[in-house]
Amino acid sequence: MSTPEKNKYASWAYAEEHSGQDSLLEQARHRSADVGTEPISDGTAAALTTFAAACGARNIVGIGLGAGLAGAALMRGATSDAVLTGIDADVDSVGATRQLLRSIGVQSSRTRLISGKAAEVLPRLTPRGYDLVFIDAAGESAADYVQHGLRLLHSGGTLILNDALDADRVPKPAVRETSTQAMRRVEAMLREDDNVVSALFSTGTGLLVAVKR
Repeated sequence: MSTPEKNKYASWAYAEEHSGQDSLLEQARHRSADVGTEPISDGTAAALTTFAAACGARNIVGIGLGAGLAGAALMRGATSDAVLTGIDADVDSVGATRQLLRSIGVQSSRTRLISGKAAEVLPRLTPRGYDLVFIDAAGESAADYVQHGLRLLHSGGTLILNDALDADRVPKPAVRETSTQAMRRVEAMLREDDNVVSALFSTGTGLLVAVKR
């Protein structure tokens, strides 16, 4: 028997498969298994490509690389001369990202992949020098990275936070996990910030998107 909950899930699943078969997604899944990370969803990858295209992204920062799918998806939608600055403390993630980007034709001159702690690298990046900042990090670190991201964006720049629903736990009031509460605080912070406009999408496990005024 159909229920509103089942219909909603069916709509979400249908939207997730909107982009259809994609060789990049298959490559990324295999690399994710090797690196030991969970790849972003198909719908999330498609959304990142679309957001990058919509804002004409030329200078991009990626915090948390995984196996490289997010960076590759962003570069697919970005301008032909776009440069990706990617940061991850895991050298395997940096290596996997470099290989995946190379496989889709992104020249090494258009990437700056840094193996290091984001909290130490971000303060060294140029304020107001970036069009798009993508964050894929544990909830406890998200608030700090969001603050850094807003500092790096120029007016009109876009910030995207992945897993903003914390594996779908954020909507459940009874869940009091540290990471869940952290994501709730980040959402409230952006919602109440007059210097940005924001929206929360259910794509994947949540994309919180903010545009700097």
